[in-house]
Amino acid sequence: MRAAITGACALLLGLTVACASPPVTGAASQRPFDLERDTLAFENELYWVYERVPGSTELTHRPREGVENGQRCAAMAKVVRQFFWNARFVADLPRVTPEEYVELVHRVLERDSRHREDARGPIVIPAYTDLRAFSADLAPLFKEELGGVWRSYVQRGNWRMIFPFAPRQQRATAEEMREGLVRGDLPIVHLVTFPIQAVNHTVVAYDAHETATTIRFSAYDPNDNEHPLEIVFDRAEATFSIGPREYFAGGQVHLYEIYRGPFF
Repeated sequence: MRAAITGACALLLGLTVACASPPVTGAASQRPFDLERDTLAFENELYWVYERVPGSTELTHRPREGVENGQRCAAMAKVVRQFFWNARFVADLPRVTPEEYVELVHRVLERDSRHREDARGPIVIPAYTDLRAFSADLAPLFKEELGGVWRSYVQRGNWRMIFPFAPRQQRATAEEMREGLVRGDLPIVHLVTFPIQAVNHTVVAYDAHETATTIRFSAYDPNDNEHPLEIVFDRAEATFSIGPREYFAGGQVHLYEIYRGPFF
């Protein structure tokens, strides 16, 4: 009975602590993902101010005031991939009305986030060069479309974090991510340190470089849209790690893909 209660509590915790004729961009161009063009113009606001403990690698935190767009990393990662797969920006076309832009955003976001191909083809976004510029002008609309924090809290793949991450499973995940990137996928991955909640975050992997000892993935971090997050997979240890970020002291993390199937 106690084990069942503990498992239920662990699951509840996992659900409630998350964290480019005219030049075109996006799905139709088949070009590499560009961090400066294909990401949202605003960042996921952190609910905490993190500070390093003097003489230590540990971080302390205190509440951040005035947070309006916090705890939406999973929703932001999903939106970025939906636009890269389903939108085509045509800068030479004339602007349309605000109402028409709202409708175009809705049409992109209603596409299945788990599938790259759509028989209807990409949705044309006129008068803009890329998602960064588009979301800068329509930031309030995008933030509204992200919805409440519950969209990240209850992302249906959160259940996975409470189970062990075996070396064989992490090695398979690294290979699946690398192969997916070769195919043109953009894996959305959940980084966790469960049951210690040092990091509980969602990012979008968009590039990979292999050596004899590592696979180094570059990822879009919704908390920092200017600097790529490097995720390093150590082949010998079959472990993932990331370096220091504002919100994480750095170190080993567990990783799995989300927005990829019926259970994730």
